[in-house]
Amino acid sequence: MIDRTYLRENPEEVREALDDRGADVDLDEILEIDERWRELKARGDELRHERNQITQQIGELVAEGKDEEREEAIEQSKELKSEIEDVETEADELKDKLDERLLEVPQIPHESVPKGVDERHNVEDRRWGFDDLRDVPDDIVPHYDLGEEMDIIDEQRGAKTTGGGFYFLKGDGARLEHALIQFMLDVHREQDYVDIFPPVPINSESMQGTGQLPKFADDAYRLGGSNEEDYEDDDLWLCPTAEVPVTNMYADEILLQDDLPLKHQAYTPNFRREAGEHGTETRGIVRVHQFNKVELVNFVEPEESYDRLEELLGEAEEVLQRLGLPYRVLELCTGDLGFKAAKQIDLEVWAPADDMDDGPEEGGRWLEVSTASNFEDFQARRAGLRYRPERHESAEYLHTLNASGVAIPRVMVAILEYYQNEDGTVTVPEPLRPYMGGQEVIEGHEKVGESALGAGERE
Repeated sequence: MIDRTYLRENPEEVREALDDRGADVDLDEILEIDERWRELKARGDELRHERNQITQQIGELVAEGKDEEREEAIEQSKELKSEIEDVETEADELKDKLDERLLEVPQIPHESVPKGVDERHNVEDRRWGFDDLRDVPDDIVPHYDLGEEMDIIDEQRGAKTTGGGFYFLKGDGARLEHALIQFMLDVHREQDYVDIFPPVPINSESMQGTGQLPKFADDAYRLGGSNEEDYEDDDLWLCPTAEVPVTNMYADEILLQDDLPLKHQAYTPNFRREAGEHGTETRGIVRVHQFNKVELVNFVEPEESYDRLEELLGEAEEVLQRLGLPYRVLELCTGDLGFKAAKQIDLEVWAPADDMDDGPEEGGRWLEVSTASNFEDFQARRAGLRYRPERHESAEYLHTLNASGVAIPRVMVAILEYYQNEDGTVTVPEPLRPYMGGQEVIEGHEKVGESALGAGERE
């Protein structure tokens, strides 16, 4: 949440920042509500002061035996009490309305963020791994076809049991997924991350604390029925990212300076509707409704957050480097910046099978697998995340950051395509082999059931 005082004192700067983002926010309405709320608060203070004086006067009149004047003062006190109640009621209603509007205001971009309208204006910072590419087949089979042929990815049965955007992993596909999870957790333990295994259902307050609500409600899966009344007992959402439960662990708490920086990692399954993305990525596991990832969440002192952002990016990069997967680093422009972030840097892994307009010279395409984000105090204000610089000093809002360490399905896509061999097998990256019992090559499995037979065989 944006600092209300900053908004009040710098409306034009905020307006310019929102324009750079392309954000549709009625700033004038928010400022008008805030001004009226402050007027009512001031009026309420005046009325209470006046009533306190009359209360004191009533006591003096009682002592002096001035009954008629006392009755007039009592009546005046009742009128003031009624007026105070009316003013406070209106002020409370405006405060709720103001808080609701402020939740819709995105983060102010950091001054270093490049300006631009959309992803076309993101700035490529560097590439890694293209100077020493492995020999890949001339005709690489896309992961969705390869997965089906090897019977390690089953989208049809996933759609049958759950719906579109869900899938089964089978045999070596499932083993590869488990290996990636454990490998990533081990890498980040080496980077001094503390493991967290959070709840998967999350309440609305937590979703609001990290900024998923109210803006991204349509992207999330809510538990319950179709009516608001159905959520009275179970106000819960399926985890869209471990950022939500892990960040909210410390909601409304005060950490100590000695606790910071605090680095947590959490593996969770994640659930997203991907609202507004209908018709895109209808094949394969690039854009799905359930996926696994290891999330990195950091809590730091404000003056250290941008140094930590660079370190966080490097911690996510290490996963791709150890796996030997080529990738690039992008700085997101103002128009492509996430709602909560002051600055974001993307890691995009190279998947060589599909020719895309924005792919490298070698063909293929880029798949985003991590976004390192600095939210500054945006989430801290919403969730009440504070720290005390010194034990005798007042508590201040800390800064939060996060990054995927990294999104597993897209890394699997890159492995299945980049480590594909001429004979249709896939070489297991060396760092993953200990997690797969020493297995060096994925060869696939024989399909089961009549669907595995040709038409003639079925007859």
